[in-house]
Amino acid sequence: MLPCMYKSIFGIDCPGCGFQRSCIALLRGHWKESLAFYPATIPILITAIFLLLNIKYRFSKSKVIKNALYITVGIIIIVSYSIKMWGVYQHHNVSI
Repeated sequence: MLPCMYKSIFGIDCPGCGFQRSCIALLRGHWKESLAFYPATIPILITAIFLLLNIKYRFSKSKVIKNALYITVGIIIIVSYSIKMWGVYQHHNVSI
């Protein structure tokens, strides 16, 4: 697996850490494990599939759907990363 440059420099996970492990777990059929590694993987893949299908079929309301997907993925990434970092800081008793 590819190492995370952000983590190697700063010593903490980046907002994308866990994506590779999540994809591998998903390919193996372990969707619960995939969600635990990186909750945004499935919504990111749904967004990618929609974008690829939209190139071919040009869905009506595609702009609204794309924006909703982007916002959803963004919120999931921000919330899950915040929860992860809150746990890291609580575990290490570091003041914020």
